[in-house]
Amino acid sequence: MGQIALEGMEFFAFHGFYDEEQKIGNKYGIDLFIETDLRRAAESDDLGETVNYEVLYALALEEMKVPARLLEHLGHRIIDKIYERFPFVQSVKINVYKFNPPLGGICKWAKVTLEEAR
Repeated sequence: MGQIALEGMEFFAFHGFYDEEQKIGNKYGIDLFIETDLRRAAESDDLGETVNYEVLYALALEEMKVPARLLEHLGHRIIDKIYERFPFVQSVKINVYKFNPPLGGICKWAKVTLEEAR
């Protein structure tokens, strides 16, 4: 087993519980942690034997374009897309965070973490 991680991805998107958030948009971040067997890729040096980072990023980017009210929902959609594209993956952990959430005070980000094994 091994882990592939993409950390600190940033996007501007139109998510949020309040209608106003979905109109003005905000900066969001995603960290992905993929647990999978890396032995075949390590032995073969073949990208087809592992999870392609570019594809992971593209999956996250596409889901970021579809508005969601909750970070939990957005994270769940991204996890589902990863399993659809890479069914051999053992588990996915995702952090989804919204920079400067509208709380009426100073808060760097609001973050949810989801983890799913299949």
